[in-house]
Formats: sequence, C-alpha cells, structure tokens
Amino acid sequence: MFRIHCLSKTTMLVITHKSKSKIPLSARSEAEWTVFPVFRKAVASELMGDLKMVEYEVTVFTGKLDLASTFDDVYIKLVGSDESPQMQIPRNWIPSLKETESHLSISCPKSLGKLVLVELQKQNRFFEDSWHPAKVEVKSPEGHTYHFPVYHWITDNEVHYFREGTALTVFEDKCSVDGYSREEEIKKQQKVYCWDVYEEGIPHCLKADGFTSLPYDICFSFTKYAEITYTATTGLIELELIQIAECKKNFTCIEDISRLSHVHQSVTSDYVQKHWKEDAFFGYQFLNGVNPILIRRCTALPDNFAVTDEMIFSNGQNNLAEEMKKGNIFLCDYELLDGVQANTINGKQQFLMAPLVLLQKTNDDKLMPIAIQLKQKPAEDNPIFLPTDSEYDWLLAKIFVRSANFNLYELNAHLLRTHLLAEVFAMSVFRNLPMVHPLYKLLIPHTRYTLNINFLARKLLISKNGVFTQFTASGGEGVFTILKKSLSSLTYSSLCIPDDIAERGLNDVPNFHYRDDGLKLWDIIHRFVEGTLSFYYKTDGEVEQDSELQAWIKDIFQYGFLSLESTGTPQKFSTVDEMVKFVTMVIFTCSAQHSAVNSGQYDFGAWMPNSPTSLQLPPPTEKGTANEKTMLDSFPSVNTTVHGLAVMWLLSKQSSDRYPEMRFTEEFPLQKIKEFQEELKKLSADIKARNSSLDLPYIYLDPDVIFVSKKNESHI
Repeated sequence: MFRIHCLSKTTMLVITHKSKSKIPLSARSEAEWTVFPVFRKAVASELMGDLKMVEYEVTVFTGKLDLASTFDDVYIKLVGSDESPQMQIPRNWIPSLKETESHLSISCPKSLGKLVLVELQKQNRFFEDSWHPAKVEVKSPEGHTYHFPVYHWITDNEVHYFREGTALTVFEDKCSVDGYSREEEIKKQQKVYCWDVYEEGIPHCLKADGFTSLPYDICFSFTKYAEITYTATTGLIELELIQIAECKKNFTCIEDISRLSHVHQSVTSDYVQKHWKEDAFFGYQFLNGVNPILIRRCTALPDNFAVTDEMIFSNGQNNLAEEMKKGNIFLCDYELLDGVQANTINGKQQFLMAPLVLLQKTNDDKLMPIAIQLKQKPAEDNPIFLPTDSEYDWLLAKIFVRSANFNLYELNAHLLRTHLLAEVFAMSVFRNLPMVHPLYKLLIPHTRYTLNINFLARKLLISKNGVFTQFTASGGEGVFTILKKSLSSLTYSSLCIPDDIAERGLNDVPNFHYRDDGLKLWDIIHRFVEGTLSFYYKTDGEVEQDSELQAWIKDIFQYGFLSLESTGTPQKFSTVDEMVKFVTMVIFTCSAQHSAVNSGQYDFGAWMPNSPTSLQLPPPTEKGTANEKTMLDSFPSVNTTVHGLAVMWLLSKQSSDRYPEMRFTEEFPLQKIKEFQEELKKLSADIKARNSSLDLPYIYLDPDVIFVSKKNESHI
C-alpha cells in the first residue's frame, strides 16, 4: 500500500510504503525510480490514477551504421512548454548494419504542450563507448507525431539537444529553453570545427592533428573507411600490381603497358586503349573527358601562339580568321603550368609542359587538333607541331599534352574546384548554421565525408611522402604552385555551369555531353533549391535579416576564396535569387561537378599512354627526331605508372555506403524532394537512352552515377 503526499507546487512527492519508509521523488527525475524496482510499478499506477498522468509514446532509432549501438545507458527527456522526466531508453544493442528501434512510454502529470526539442544523454557503463541515434519519433497524447532528426555521434556524458524537425530561420525561431540556444549550439560547433591553414594561398581547411582528432560526425563509417583507405597498397592489391610496385624500369614495348589494366576494364577504358592515338578521340576528351572546363572558343590567337594559315591550310582555300569568325576554332591553354618546377622521381628529373592546343570543328562535327605548342614562350627550340608532321612527332606532342592535362585537372578541376571548395562549404555550414536551419538541412547530405576525405588526401596524397607527391610530375612544391595560381584565376561564374559555358563560347558545340547533361542537372537542382528555400524566405529582406546565413557566405568568401574580390564571389546575400544561385552552385559542385571530373579518372587513365602522370624525357626541340623508342623512354617508369593507376582506381571507385538521412520533416519540402527525385530519375533515363546510340557513352553526369553513394533525402 502506497500513500502519495504532494509537498509543494513543484511536484515533489513523498511515497509512504506500509513499512513506514518515506521516499522523496521528483516528477522531473523519474529515472531515479530505478533504484526502487519493487515500488516502481505500483507507484506509476497510483500516480496515473491520482494525478491523471498523460502518456507520450517514444521511438528512438539507432543509426544504420557500423557500431552505432552502445553498451552504455542512454536517457531521453522531452521538452515543450514543460519538461518530461528523464527516462532510460531500453537497450537494443545489435552489431549490424540495420536500423534498430527502442520503444518506451513517458508519463507526465500534464501535457508538455508543443514539443520543441529532446535531450539525449549517454552515461558510460563499462568503458567509453559511442552511440549514433538517427532520429526520435514521439506520439503525443493529443495524437500528434513529432519528428526529431539526430544523425549525430554521442561520445561523452553530456546532455545533447536536438530540435523538432521543422526547419526554422533565426528570425522565426521563438524557442526559449534553459540550457539550449541556437547561439550556444553554434559556439560549440565552432570549438569542434576550427579553421587551419595547410598552405598559404589555398583554401583553408579543418584543423585536425590526426585521424583520431577528427570530429566523429564527419568520419567515415567502418565500411566506408575499409573501402576508401587512401594508400597505394590497397589499390595495387586490387589491381593485382603489388608485385611490380617497386620496379623502376622503363617500358620497352607497348604490349607491356597493356598488361597493367587487365584486371579492371570498362567500356570506356577498352575504347581508350583502342583509340588513344586518334586525333578525333584526342579532341573528344576536351569535351567529355575528365577535364571539360579548359576548352574555349578562340576568336583571336594568343600573341605567344604564332600559328599561320600556311601551317594549317595547305590547300590555301581556308584561313584561320575566317574559321574563327565562323566559330570553328577552339583553344586549350595550359598556362597555369608555366614555370612549375617538375618533380624528381626515382632520382630522375621529370618534365611537365604548359602547352597550347588549337582545335578545329570539322564539317562532320568532330573536334580535331590542328596545332600544338608545348611551351608558352615561342622559340626556335619550341616548334609548333602539326598533324602533317611525322607519326611520332605528332603523337609525342599529344602525349605531352595528355600528361599536362592529368596534372592540371587533378589539382585544379578536381582537388581545388571540388574537394577544397566543398570542404569550405561544409566547414561554414558546421560553424554558422544550427541543425534546425533550413540551409543546414538542405546542404549537409551533400557534404558527407568531404572533411574526412580531404584530411586523408592531405595526409596520404599531397603530403611530403604522399603518393601524388612521389609519383606525378607536379608532385611536391609543384602541387601548391598550381593550386595557388588556379585559385587566383578562379571566378565564381566559372563554378556556375550556365555562366561558364556561355563565357567559354560553347553553347552550340556539337556532341558536348558534359554541357548538355550538366545544364539539365543545374536546372533541376536550381528548381529544387529555389522551391525549397523560397518556402522559408518570402522576401529579400528576410535573406538580409538572417544573420546565420550571412555569416555562412562571409566565411566562405574569407576562408575559401581568401577574400579575393577578383573571383566575383558574393560576400553577402541581398536577394533570394542571389542565395538560390549560390546554393545551387554549392550542391552542383559537391555532386555533379565532382562526378564529372572524378568518376572517369580510371576509365580514361587506365591506359597509361592516354594520361601519363609524368614524363621522363624533355619534349623534342626540333622535328624529325622522335620515334617509338623516344616515346617509350618518355613514358613514366613501371612503379610510377602502377602507383598512378592505384590512386586513380581508388579515387574513382564507387562506394557502397548508402545511409539515408531524413533532415526535413514538413510536408512542403518533402514534396519538393519527391519532385526532385522524379526529375533526376527522368534525366537518368534520358541519358541512358542517349548513350545507347553512342560509340562511347557519357555516364559521369547520370544521376545514377553521381548519387549512387549518397542516398539521402535530396537525392535519388
């Protein structure tokens, strides 16, 4: 028999058992009841009867990740206009990649009103353990279901606050809860995500002393880490090249090179091996290869590229001026490589050129190279090579261009313009936007693993002993020279594909699949971003008023573009349209553009002569001296080649880690996500239909390729 006495308005109770023992109990700390297991059930029954308790049905979902469950005790509290008792969540430890559910009921003396957040806490039981709750769902006594996105690793014993899923800007948020504020959440995040300078003159990055110091939330899952460990050895083993990884010999015949890519072949890599010598394929790659951002329509020859009509048009019936006027002449200029000190590999000086390439669109819509100059400064020992030259003069000139292309696209198009900028976008999200902000919810799925990948790239690829440093012509100091020159010449408009295509004069170039698919993707992403953000920002004034949003773009300008006004990057947002365009660029850069310059690396580079990471002989200084042996001696050594293949294989490999995160919960953004998914699905089908009629399919902007490893609420 229990007698319950209410001592004060603060709901402090005294429970008297027939043994005459008195037990004080606070309704705010029901977890304390667990020390009196013999009384708990009866007490709860009497409380519900005498105080008319209300019930909240709670489901806690543990993440679908390796080691997401925990042996520790975990607790939850519901917070609205009032607070529930803190209750222990039933343990459901399952060591698998399945999302698990824990169910409990929380009794309260009265309704808590509209729920605004949940408090989660973990207390160590046996040893330090981590827990990854995915989300919490609460069914209130009034019949309303609240959704609380979490997706956060809890590693300490502190109380963690997670807001109800409705996205709120700073000027809309009226939440006032002891212990929590948007400002405090941001301050805590800024202590975790600190800026660092890896090298002066390039975008800033996450400060981390080692792998164990990385924030848990941005780390690879165990599965992902196992798949994408950035070591040459992993790739070498998968490609079955580990036995020759230390062989420093040169190739003596072309057949030996063909044996290197026998393990993993694709439609594209097979096509490359068969057609790499052809001028038409050489020109095709400037449009649809891994570096489609360099080529531009030529309206006037550069002063340092003295190509004459006599060189190009032996019949005298055409001239360059007329062809340029028709829009048939195109230029690829590798001036960013000029003056870069080439690497030394295996104790031997390597060579890296800064070519100029002139191309012409033919009547059958092919893009054909018509002149190549391998160094920027005209000189007698820097001849202009032509298709009419000897076979090996012309072929070797194209090989030097392809090697320059590898080094420039890896550092400019790939590392700088996607990875390093994506890291800045992600860092600024973590540092300036609380989890409840609509832009946080919109962007965070697109930056998953970016910080971890870049950390590994700095440690294992471009560091002093990194694979890229050891086995590419631009390795070492050359890396940072190219990155600095690339950033100083970068423009905001070049990151926006509609502006970029127009500025380069490529709107009507035939068979430009990168442009066609990219523009369609941009439009789809733009409609999605505009539709979603316009729901939260009704006027330009609300954009200007959002201090968190303005801090986000300010950080990006300062730490990503190093406050270079010449880039044209916004320093603040004044209108909804400005914000929508920039956010579209961020999503396009992190997803579509990265796929375009990354996913085809191994396809186009598995046949080494098409994409040498380095070259061991200087270019010819006069014509008529090149032969097959010259070409073979120029190619990188065996170990340089296989390490390059291993890196390209690992970087372009698709991940099987597909963990969905449902950040948005309101009906309107969820409908926009559904429409977005449907548009992506249709585009994917259209691209596949187009590719079915092509000799060489272009797959790198197919949504199925882009988003295959990022299955989440804003992707298919």
